Amino acid sequence: MSGKWKNKKVGVLMGGISKEREISLRGGKAVYEALSRKGYDVVAIDCDWKAVDRLKTEKVEAAFIVLHGPYGEDGCIQGLLEWLRIPYTGSGVLASALAMDKAVLNSLGRDLGLTLPKETIFDARHENLDEFLLKQVGFPVIVKPSREGSTINVTIVKKKDHLENAITQALKSDCKVLIEEFIQGKEVTVAVLNGKALPSIEIVPKSGFYDFQSKYTKGMTDYILPARVSKHCIEKINEISERIFKAIDCEGVVRVDFIVKEIDEKPYFLEVNTIPGMTETSLVPKAAAHTGVSFDDLCERILEGANLKYGTEK
Repeated sequence: MSGKWKNKKVGVLMGGISKEREISLRGGKAVYEALSRKGYDVVAIDCDWKAVDRLKTEKVEAAFIVLHGPYGEDGCIQGLLEWLRIPYTGSGVLASALAMDKAVLNSLGRDLGLTLPKETIFDARHENLDEFLLKQVGFPVIVKPSREGSTINVTIVKKKDHLENAITQALKSDCKVLIEEFIQGKEVTVAVLNGKALPSIEIVPKSGFYDFQSKYTKGMTDYILPARVSKHCIEKINEISERIFKAIDCEGVVRVDFIVKEIDEKPYFLEVNTIPGMTETSLVPKAAAHTGVSFDDLCERILEGANLKYGTEK
């Protein structure tokens, strides 16, 4: 490690104003403690509406972003840091915004030749819900906000009678809602660090649905590493993960999620998380640990990549 930020003030950006605030605070605290153990001059920055003042007051020279959801993972804070000329970890404005909008990312994924679930999009800005509900939709489906994280306001719908309530729930997060074909299979995730895939992880929620509670309640989900799929399937999802990392111009670490169909092991691409969870028990640290990289070393590697994507650093 070059330790280029060892003599600089590093701000860990956490909290934020999205529905994932509490998860961000947990991850931010873990990163803050890891970098402190590594000897960095680090300060915790809770990113509310006064984040700019705090960044300036603390004289932050590099930012480690541990923000999730709107305003933190969607390109907003990245654009702000570009304006302030503060180098930051992870992907830039473009990749962050693309990955956050599932409808746009799915369109790009199809252009790249990836296999995705069939989808219908409801946009409350341009469509009437009563008219939309008259469309033919095959069930079961999964209804999700296009720009939200942590499975918040996501519902599995098995009957047409329940579709309206599911869309209404999703609209609490976003005016744009995806109604996707529900694929039965194994949920597999692949972390990509600096363009290289880490070992895959199979996610097995005990409730049968990897919702917010299953993600963040200890003991609610089993994580199997490496995933119980064939070598050929692992090679395929690794290749896809590395390809989409490059295609949307990601940097640092991301997590790419798939459903692998039981019958033929066909991987269906689901989404890209440009700022995955960073508690010591989160999925990316689990995958890194499997390769011998400790949580503290992982945090340092991510910090090493902090940079500005536009122009030159001040």
